[in-house]
Amino acid sequence: MKASNAALPRIVIVGGGAGGLELATSLGRTLGKKKQAEIMLIDCARTHIWKPLLHEVAAGTLDVNDDELDYLAQAHANHFRFNLGRMVGLNRETKRVQLAAMTDSLGREIIPARSHHYELLVIAVGSVCNDFGIPGVAEHCLFLDSTDQAEQFQTRLLEAYTRAHVQGGVKQPGQLDVAIVGGGATGIELSAQLHQATRLLSAYGLDKVEPSDIRIHLIEASPRLLPGLPDRLAAATEQQLRKLGVDLRLGEQVVEVTAEGVKTASGHLIPAAIKVWAAGIKAPDFLKTIGLETNRINQIVVKPTLQSTVDDTIFALGDCCACAWPGKDRNVPPRAQSAHQQASLLVKNVTRKFQGEPLLDYHYTDYGSLVALGKFSTVGNLMGNLLGSVMVEGMMARLVYLSLYKMHQLALFGPFRVMMLMIANFFSSRLRPKIKLH
Repeated sequence: MKASNAALPRIVIVGGGAGGLELATSLGRTLGKKKQAEIMLIDCARTHIWKPLLHEVAAGTLDVNDDELDYLAQAHANHFRFNLGRMVGLNRETKRVQLAAMTDSLGREIIPARSHHYELLVIAVGSVCNDFGIPGVAEHCLFLDSTDQAEQFQTRLLEAYTRAHVQGGVKQPGQLDVAIVGGGATGIELSAQLHQATRLLSAYGLDKVEPSDIRIHLIEASPRLLPGLPDRLAAATEQQLRKLGVDLRLGEQVVEVTAEGVKTASGHLIPAAIKVWAAGIKAPDFLKTIGLETNRINQIVVKPTLQSTVDDTIFALGDCCACAWPGKDRNVPPRAQSAHQQASLLVKNVTRKFQGEPLLDYHYTDYGSLVALGKFSTVGNLMGNLLGSVMVEGMMARLVYLSLYKMHQLALFGPFRVMMLMIANFFSSRLRPKIKLH
């Protein structure tokens, strides 16, 4: 595909998460800067934050204003266009992405429903929590799929804590309890961050509430934490959480969520003022309706080149992509490292598609898994070294965990700006509170 003088061929990327934004930035710096193609990124939010940080936003230990990135500014600096919108449909015959109307907080229309033409389309819309149709989850649980949801949790937590402080302490059983359903990385990391947050809130003057007044319940249907990850990692994580006083309910299947708490198949009612659902993911439901092959959790089934099985001009990456993992009899796991690797491959494959060259296959490299337990510890296993799989804990694991975020920032900003951000964060972190208090 070559650009004509009349109009540049358009590459549309839907979804500005870790993979989608890295892809738009890289293509903008190459094809966009050279005027070989128009790169357009579409997302329903105005700003981006690395999704693995959302549990820190929810606990208040990270102020989203310190780490979020403005899509418009990133687009301006990296030669691509940003459009605010939510994808709801696709016309493959006319090659148009259909977007819903955007409204303000009062329900007034800001941008009408519209569509955008593409020559190549990359769908990177991520994932949302899967409630599995369990009664009461949608009505009574909070989710951590977006910045808005994470901030909503933090507001609810701070309001409940302030109310109890003004009352002179907890007056009702479970008044401040938090029930987190899902013993994967999100639930575990949120549990540890909440333990840290409760101590910080007391330190900043809300001292009529003792940290011990808040019980954190972590509920997991499997008999152990982190299903699918190494036993040693799960055992080390469980040991650390028990040290923090987290109430672990392993082997407990949730059957209903009510305003009062969480009901399990064993007949228990776990009382909690705040309920969080982090028990599994699915791709957005609209993907089932756009004429592409999808699996049971709505992910787009792709070839090894990350092209959809139905249309070679449509690619998918990240959590919404069902990509086979050869030799493992399962798909590539929905992790940030997967999206990062897929974005790196698609930079090459999109360029090759334009130049009429054969595309490369995606080969996932598993570098291991890390779980951050706030300031208390980080545990994980590293893969791909001379010793095979190596268990790491403490400071070493924490440094590796932080390096994953730095890799994401390097892809977006380059080394010089990342260095400046690190210096600025070093000084600003000593001036601001250790927890968000508003």
